Amino acid sequence: MLKLNKRDTLLFVIVTLMVMLAPFILNPFPQGSSMAQMFNAGYPDLMQRFVIFGILVIGFNILFGLTGYLSFGHAAFLGIGSYAAVWMFKLLSMNIVPAIILSMIVAGIFSLLIGYVSLRRSGIYFSILTLAFAQMSYNLAYSVLGNPASSYNLTNGETGLQLALNDPRVLDGAAAANGALPVTNLFGLAMRDSYDWVVGGWLFTFNVGYYVAGILMLISFYISIRIFRSPFGMMLRAVKSNQQRMNYTGLNTKPYTLAAFVISGMYAGLAGGLLSSMDPLAGAERMHWTASGEIVIMAILGGVGTLIGPIVGAGFNEYFKNILSKINDGILHQWLSFLPDGLENFIVGILHYFVGKGWHLTLGLLFMMVIIFLPGGLVEGGQRLIKLFKRKTADDAPDSKKTPAE
Repeated sequence: MLKLNKRDTLLFVIVTLMVMLAPFILNPFPQGSSMAQMFNAGYPDLMQRFVIFGILVIGFNILFGLTGYLSFGHAAFLGIGSYAAVWMFKLLSMNIVPAIILSMIVAGIFSLLIGYVSLRRSGIYFSILTLAFAQMSYNLAYSVLGNPASSYNLTNGETGLQLALNDPRVLDGAAAANGALPVTNLFGLAMRDSYDWVVGGWLFTFNVGYYVAGILMLISFYISIRIFRSPFGMMLRAVKSNQQRMNYTGLNTKPYTLAAFVISGMYAGLAGGLLSSMDPLAGAERMHWTASGEIVIMAILGGVGTLIGPIVGAGFNEYFKNILSKINDGILHQWLSFLPDGLENFIVGILHYFVGKGWHLTLGLLFMMVIIFLPGGLVEGGQRLIKLFKRKTADDAPDSKKTPAE
């Protein structure tokens, strides 16, 4: 099926079901309950981020997971893709197809140029070069190319690139029928349109933008599987295993690593284009080095070099970031109200630094625990659970061996 082996086909089917049924999976508690307010994540904005950052980390994994080249500058391509998409919305059309195509093309060109220079070095030197290029891109977008008073204001500086009523939009017109800014769409199907389905106390939201991004993520995931199983993917694995030995055999590995870098950059451009397609705004903060670090963290959390690891890592990071940032002192007091007042206030005072504005600390601790106890990421944890379950099943099965009579 789809030219995949049975194991990869099963994995692809599981991911497809997860994407299609996400509105149900991410809404386990009835609407309006205290548990729903804290743990439900089935609303459009967050679901869109799940799949869009999944695309971003899938592409990053093609470079880092297969070749071992650790890029600290991939956020540059995410930002470049975002800016390219918004400019397409301003100049041509609010249809997301041209914007996404341009995002991938522009990100691919920039990744070709940056990769050609950066891949002259390996190891930590490659990582530092990519970080330097990303910071150069950030500073260009933030100040040099973002001065509203200049004639070459391409990024609009710290305010970010936004739509305006006087934008040309030669195919769509300047504004919507009611005089408001037009919305992004796919051949007339607005990205922000949603259908709410109420079943008992549950509310399930089916958003157009989420499913468009989800389908693109499934296509991206399928392509990554084909790359992993292809001779090209095997060559990238050989580069990671021992590039020096391959060079000694007379094989030039640079075209392979550069191709992986460009493919990875185009994935990031696609993710950036989708972010702007869901919310037509592009800012320099998407190109900051901290954004690149977050990409690395998501890849390591899920499992570097695995197929489903990037999706798991991106989902884990975005989900817990959302949950932890919503917990405030009032919620903590509700949860601990059964304790004596003095003890309750003491525990809340401690937990205060780990939730709300302090969510970074908790997420960092979770990341450390994964690195220490699951070096292969959350995928390794899942594999251990499966092996443990199989072992228990085998131990519980009756012994079918017959012993000969004496």
